[in-house]
Amino acid sequence: MEIRVLRYFLTVVREEGINRAAEVLHITQPTLSRQLAQLEDEVGVKLFHRGAKKITLTNEGILLRRRAEEILSLVDRTQRELTCQEELVEGRIVIGGGELAAMQVLSEIIEGFHEKYPLVTFDIFTGNADLVKEQMEKGLVDIGALLEPVDIEKFEFIRLREKERWVVLMRPDDKLAEKETVNIKDLEHMPLILPRRTNVQNEVSNWFGDAFQEQQVLFTSNLTTNSALMVQRGLAYSIVIEGSIPFWDKEKIAYRPLSPELTANSVLAWKKQQPFSLAATKFIEYIKCFPGITKV
Repeated sequence: MEIRVLRYFLTVVREEGINRAAEVLHITQPTLSRQLAQLEDEVGVKLFHRGAKKITLTNEGILLRRRAEEILSLVDRTQRELTCQEELVEGRIVIGGGELAAMQVLSEIIEGFHEKYPLVTFDIFTGNADLVKEQMEKGLVDIGALLEPVDIEKFEFIRLREKERWVVLMRPDDKLAEKETVNIKDLEHMPLILPRRTNVQNEVSNWFGDAFQEQQVLFTSNLTTNSALMVQRGLAYSIVIEGSIPFWDKEKIAYRPLSPELTANSVLAWKKQQPFSLAATKFIEYIKCFPGITKV
């Protein structure tokens, strides 16, 4: 399976037709058709439904599109990194993380690093710890800010001393917004939104104790912002990490900490024995000796 043919395949998917894709690729339509037929023979499955006006993907084609995008992203990134192995530090560093207080620590690190290496740019990938870790294992993300509990056996990491605090999102006019903290009794029989990660849900269920069996979990969500939209509609209360919530519009969403307090740790992690670019290597070194970071 050649990289060139994967690029052909993705172009056809994007243009929804072989003729338009051939024009974009500056090759003839018969040549492109032949390459796609050879690709289907090679993988042993049908990739396209060929309609009168446009082509669509089979289920196998959808899977190949996803994998082809990942492969080409890694190939393109590797090519960029190979051209940046000069003494002059430049290139792009990919950072993954959720909506965590740890990202504020990272912003401080990036600020100092950027002053030292102004030619380095950053790509911020937002997702929960499981998704970020998956991207790190594939080599698509360099450094991750991960909420524990998370399996980090394959990673080097720094555990941050600052705690991530759990809070409840609610409408500003909700009766719970009148309280300083929210306890288990306040949430009894209330519809809830919980994090999507199972091991994080377990942390919340442990906080509820036996009362969790009576709770109504209406939604799960992997991003705090999306769950907040459900809260605004009055559909449920969302239990989330405080993270970036202090920066939100307080006239649209309110939040209160749990009582008794529930906190979690977060880590800055990177894959063990990973051949990083010069820029990412310098960034990891900078993290380890950053004067403003507290670690245990």
